[in-house]
Amino acid sequence: QVQLVESGGGSVQAGGSLRLSCAASGFPSGNNAMGWFLQAPGKEREVVATIYSGDGSTYYADPVKGRFTISQDNAKNTVYLQMNSLKPEDTAMYYCAARASWYKFYGWTTPNGYKNWGQGTQVTVSS
Repeated sequence: QVQLVESGGGSVQAGGSLRLSCAASGFPSGNNAMGWFLQAPGKEREVVATIYSGDGSTYYADPVKGRFTISQDNAKNTVYLQMNSLKPEDTAMYYCAARASWYKFYGWTTPNGYKNWGQGTQVTVSS
């Protein structure tokens, strides 16, 4: 059974940085897609960034391009999200998601494409 454990959330002032980590256990060998999604109160979950291990492809939502970087340590089955130049509108619960797949499946950049989810970690950015 796949388990995802996020860490690294917290409170920071606007312009600051945070690094989120997500460690996956029980993951089958082979390629996978992992990603970060956020959900603000009263809103739907939306993509922040995703990465596919098979070819290193990455996807970023427009609001975070140039500020956030997703990376993956395949040996550790861990995905990271480096968040720089944080803004108050980045405030949300951030969730890690993962899905084992031998190919870059349709929906790999959307929440509906993922089967395994972490508990979430809160990110709060104050102005």
